[in-house]
Amino acid sequence: MVCRRMSIGGLAALLAVAACSEPSPPQPEEIAAVEADADGAFPATADTGSLNAENARDPALTDDEDWTLVRRGFIARDDDLDIRDADGRSIWRPADYDFLDAGDAPETVHPSLWRQARLNAEYGLYEVVPGIYQVRGYDLANMSIVEGETGRIVIDPLTSVETAQAALALVERELGRRPVSAVILTHSHIDHFGGVAAIEGALGEGPVPVIAPAGFLDEAVSENVMAGVVMARRAGYMYGTHLPRTARGHVGSGLGKHPALGSHTIAEPDIIIDHTGQTLEIDGVRMEFQYAPNTEAPAELTVFFPDFQAWCGAELVSRNLHNLYTLRGAQVRDALAWSAGIEDARRIFGGRVEVAFNSHHWPVWGAQEVDDFLVAQRDIYKFIHDQTLRLAARGMGPDEIAETIVLPAALADRFAVRGYYGTLRHNSRAVYQRYFGWYDGVPANLDPLPRGEAAQRYVDLLGGAEAVIAAAETAFAGGDYRWSAELSQHAVYAVPGNEAAAAILARSYEQLGYRAESAPWRDVYLSAARELRHGIPQTDAVSASEGILEAIPLDMFFAAMATRIDGPRAARNDRVFNFVFTDVGETHVIELSNGVMHHHRGEARPDADATVELTRTFWMRLLQQEAGLLDMLASQEFSIRGDRRALLGFFALLEQPDPDFPIVTGRPEAR
Repeated sequence: MVCRRMSIGGLAALLAVAACSEPSPPQPEEIAAVEADADGAFPATADTGSLNAENARDPALTDDEDWTLVRRGFIARDDDLDIRDADGRSIWRPADYDFLDAGDAPETVHPSLWRQARLNAEYGLYEVVPGIYQVRGYDLANMSIVEGETGRIVIDPLTSVETAQAALALVERELGRRPVSAVILTHSHIDHFGGVAAIEGALGEGPVPVIAPAGFLDEAVSENVMAGVVMARRAGYMYGTHLPRTARGHVGSGLGKHPALGSHTIAEPDIIIDHTGQTLEIDGVRMEFQYAPNTEAPAELTVFFPDFQAWCGAELVSRNLHNLYTLRGAQVRDALAWSAGIEDARRIFGGRVEVAFNSHHWPVWGAQEVDDFLVAQRDIYKFIHDQTLRLAARGMGPDEIAETIVLPAALADRFAVRGYYGTLRHNSRAVYQRYFGWYDGVPANLDPLPRGEAAQRYVDLLGGAEAVIAAAETAFAGGDYRWSAELSQHAVYAVPGNEAAAAILARSYEQLGYRAESAPWRDVYLSAARELRHGIPQTDAVSASEGILEAIPLDMFFAAMATRIDGPRAARNDRVFNFVFTDVGETHVIELSNGVMHHHRGEARPDADATVELTRTFWMRLLQQEAGLLDMLASQEFSIRGDRRALLGFFALLEQPDPDFPIVTGRPEAR
């Protein structure tokens, strides 16, 4: 097993990993407000309270079956669990969610989301069936354990090394110390592989195979390399990273709690699963695999354990509606392929499965219960797919479809497919985007004004910022928070820094968050409200560790570099450069043409403006800004033949991204 380490932030921030400073404290006027708490958050309005009270009357909420199931097989937990990183910072503490013990949902949380958040707050070591165990609630995802003849097979070793170590320590304390005989990484999202280096401390003698789906390594490091900074910034909103853990803040993520911080790693697979029907036997444990790419993840597998009559569904299924489009930003997922993947699993394994356990939430026990669960999961993605296309064929655009589409009661009433993570509205938009793209067919939307300029024109048309703010306040007073948010967002964009506009926009987003059944929706709304009140949390760039960077092909770095080129400036001079990496025996040719950077691996160009000989290690230092001009000139790991000024000019064309770019606070230069 070869593990690669990354310091902090996950692959979403691979090229610009960030550690956030504490947000500024609430302003005195906010604290002085009678209704605001210490963080500046207000309570639910009467309209929101009334709506959530109505939601609380949902008869399904009285069903206690999930409470029995989530606690089934409980063995033990660390009651005072407080997982800390190498610097002593707390990165995982279940006690942060003790406020969920209050019982009935407060007015500031959708009652259905409150129920899901409380269920996901259960944590510890659980027996699925004799010989299969899960550690749940030690991270966003689950770590699953299958007992072999002499050791253990670990499935999905969590997000961080620290949480994985704590989970393994719990397993060894309660079940006895045994070596790890294999690791299964079910798919290419970091909450399922980031803690893999923790396995190093639990190995026996000899090599330990790492099993993963075809394309795992490429997908794990590539999804976010090109758009890492943007994705990292948006992920902070989606997961409520800077929100307090309170009934007016972050209550959970739907799939679980919050992704663990700490140190993240990756492992290079030894055994690749590239087709359904592939079988393995390791340490006496028989496994049958389903290869399920382009479903929940670009690279994904599920595995059936025939001797246990147990199926690990990875994240192909979960106890909520999942995302066809994720708010952090990613390529739209294929609803039809996802539904077909679930049906394939049902067809191949269904008649033999007595228990289904997954990478999130708690298991499903009983052959009929498993089948019912899979049918609902299969049907909801295909329903959204088919009905979106039906409504599109009537001429509806994505906005209209999102407002129109309704689930049948047979699906809407099932907790296991409710929108705690993905939502019906956004998933229908995702289907539309997958087939038709961003353009909705309305000619006015062919070339719309930039949002800052449009905002200014709307504000001017409506009589200025004060008039727009007054209209937003009227809408807010009437409980029309979507409209008050739209109006006041225009005012904020048109007049960045206008305190009255920011105040009503924050209040509007806050109430929308309190009403949301989706945890990501809630976190996005409340994160926006917090930034409007306290400003954007500042970030300090920190370097990704050398180990994780070694796992990334050089081609991928050069592809990402091309997106940092200032094209208009680069267009002034066409250039060719050779980069010869002496320690890994690779030559890469860079060509600037018409402001575009092209790259290929191959023979050095004799007509190059300059040839650089360097080590990959030194290249990593340059990318992380740990080395600069003086280091290049003085280092023994870096030499230049040819036009030095041309090469330095090339590096000067690389634009550094802004990890703290504004989202809701407005940008003066955008107007």
